[in-house]
Amino acid sequence: MANQGNEGRTLGELAEHVRGEVIGDPAVVIVGVNSLEGAGLGEIAFYKSRKHAAAFASTGAAAVIVSREATAESLPRDVASRSLPLLRVNDPQLAWARISQLFNPRPTASSGIRRGAHVHEEAEIDPHATVMAGATVERRARIGARTVLFPGVYIGESAVIGSDCLIYPNVTVRERCVIGSRVTLHPSCVIGADGFGYVVDRDTGEQVAIPQIGIVRIQDDVEIGACSCVDRATVGETLIERGVKIDNLVQIAHNVKVERGAILCAQVGVAGSSSIGRGAILTGQVGVNDHVRVGEGAVCLTSCGVVQSIADNAHVSGTPAFDHTAWLRASALFRQLPSLVKRWRSFEKRLAQLELGREP
Repeated sequence: MANQGNEGRTLGELAEHVRGEVIGDPAVVIVGVNSLEGAGLGEIAFYKSRKHAAAFASTGAAAVIVSREATAESLPRDVASRSLPLLRVNDPQLAWARISQLFNPRPTASSGIRRGAHVHEEAEIDPHATVMAGATVERRARIGARTVLFPGVYIGESAVIGSDCLIYPNVTVRERCVIGSRVTLHPSCVIGADGFGYVVDRDTGEQVAIPQIGIVRIQDDVEIGACSCVDRATVGETLIERGVKIDNLVQIAHNVKVERGAILCAQVGVAGSSSIGRGAILTGQVGVNDHVRVGEGAVCLTSCGVVQSIADNAHVSGTPAFDHTAWLRASALFRQLPSLVKRWRSFEKRLAQLELGREP
């Protein structure tokens, strides 16, 4: 993936940018990033583990990022023979990501309110913000500097969007919700829909809606994926703290708190009034019950059901979720259940015969 209009940079310049060291020619010019398998002339890739040794040995990359622990003996033999320039760093994947940011900057757009945008006269739009045709900004809403609203975006009354945000097509930010700076909302996500709150009238059987009068507050440097939903609070706030990353198709219910740096992968669902601890990771299709806490640094593995609170730094699997190591042992036993049941029935039959005084 060549860079989008940027001039190339020397390997030496990239080394300074990521605090690495060059093994080989620092004057090699890099124009983009790619995978080991896909890299070609002028592109840089990264090598992290031995499972990618074959791709490393045959790569067409102009240079490869490796760990500081990498030695000639630990690298594929063909690499040393070709004198392929290397960039040694503490974390190859992190360095590759930072270099990729250099060559693939965020989308830019000329500032101003485009013809065809629907902006209320009482809205406050920073002169350096961009409101594209088809976007709607309601009364008393505020949009910060260098924020871009793409076509189809709806910003509700008195909502606040900070600076340097990317609000992609068909995103809805409903009334009074507050979004910080450097936030990315991907297409069709919804911020501030009503929380799912009802109470049953026992006399009539009617489901009576509880007004959802709170807001959603999203702090700085958050990214929320396509078609994800963060519901407004019943009262108070649904809070997404700084640096949280949320994948596509994620549901965050009313009054949830997601603490700083947590990661929620695709199809996660978090029920009302739960909290996700700082740095926790919820992998794909995890479900979290209402009024429970997932501890700081905890990891909930794919498809597990969190029905009660999880301790800090725990690794859990299964439904109901429990310790991952114990779950692996239990899973191994589960696969043996048919043969175990067969043996158990055989033992029962022999025991019955012994009790009758007959040898089996």
